[in-house]
Amino acid sequence: MFKILIFLVTIAAMPAFAAPNGTVRVIDADTIDVGSTRVRLFGIDAPEMGQPCSANGREWDCGQWARDAVRNRFEGEYARCRQLDTDQYGRAVAQCVVDGQDMGQMIVHSGLAWAYRRYSDTYDLDEKAAAVAERGLWAVNVQMPSDYRATRFADDPVPDQACVIKGNISNNGRIYHVPGNENYDRTRIDTSRGERWFCSAAEAQAAGWRAARR
Repeated sequence: MFKILIFLVTIAAMPAFAAPNGTVRVIDADTIDVGSTRVRLFGIDAPEMGQPCSANGREWDCGQWARDAVRNRFEGEYARCRQLDTDQYGRAVAQCVVDGQDMGQMIVHSGLAWAYRRYSDTYDLDEKAAAVAERGLWAVNVQMPSDYRATRFADDPVPDQACVIKGNISNNGRIYHVPGNENYDRTRIDTSRGERWFCSAAEAQAAGWRAARR
């Protein structure tokens, strides 16, 4: 009886998430809007916007290429999602299904992202299948996103690696950009102008910054 009570208390203490359902708008290959909810797809890691890849003497924007491929497949489709967590940028971390198929699984299986083993091995076999078939990213030269992010932040120093939200000041006012936003990579922070880094969206909003529209 005591064990049952402990179990019930544990379940009651677990966070309850609303299930994001709605039309898909692709932000990048692992980040989407589902209706009005920004979703980071669980268990996958895609190239960053601006991250280069190359093959046969040619180089291009790997993040944009992967995003466009995901956009061609899922943009405008209706997704049903199961939220598992909320990340440090306030995005819902979720597994999403379109037409009965797991989006994360399809993206990894198509070679447009890697299985994010730091958080889950869910798509490990899908990644291996893409690698064997040399699909997508497995047919080009490209860094792992985690290595690229480490290099990028070395060029654009961050005071705290957990605080990567960029508080920018422009003619449009005080706007904050989170990783995955369209202009995140090109935004530079000049603290002498009052621009700053934030650790969460809530912190940025409390300081008077508003979220970038895309």
